[in-house]
Amino acid sequence: MPAKARTKPAEERRDDLLNAAEHLFVRQGVAATTIEQITSGAGVAKGSFYLHFTSKEDVIAALRLRFAVRIGSEISVAGDRVAADDWRGRLAAWATACADAYALLAPLHAVLFSEVPPRNSDGLADNPLIDDLTQLLAAGSAAEAWSVDDPLFTAIFLFNALHGVILDAARYGGRDELNRRIVDHSARLVGPPVSASSRA
Repeated sequence: MPAKARTKPAEERRDDLLNAAEHLFVRQGVAATTIEQITSGAGVAKGSFYLHFTSKEDVIAALRLRFAVRIGSEISVAGDRVAADDWRGRLAAWATACADAYALLAPLHAVLFSEVPPRNSDGLADNPLIDDLTQLLAAGSAAEAWSVDDPLFTAIFLFNALHGVILDAARYGGRDELNRRIVDHSARLVGPPVSASSRA
């Protein structure tokens, strides 16, 4: 008797749809991609799409969130390689991991944020990456590794500055030189350790 086909959990089917949509969006663009192509790529019936999403716009929103989670994961891995009390090392790791992940995912970023721009700019001030950077800056300030009066403002400022240069690395001499500049400017932004600044 043939084995009974395994029914995938709902979350797994949702991931299959997102993976198929991501592949198609990058390959042929959002406008040229149909819901039928997405379901075909995911190996599910067309009706299954509407159990998880209401439209392509809904898929894009989910992919944008997943994009941020991916970058956050890379940042977390990089941060784990640095000593917990090496605050400047952790800031450098955060910035370079963010830059490297954005560069790696540049084609997907172009589709999700340029081809179909978000309806508002909230993501430039309110997203998980900025939350994570805010926590790092606040913790570093508490440890007197630097003096940052407003961690949220500084995180928004730094994230948007970073975002503005990392997708154009060639202009700055390539990825290695860009990362060197990013680390240098990040360190300047947060200033010297409190003890050093007190002696100045």
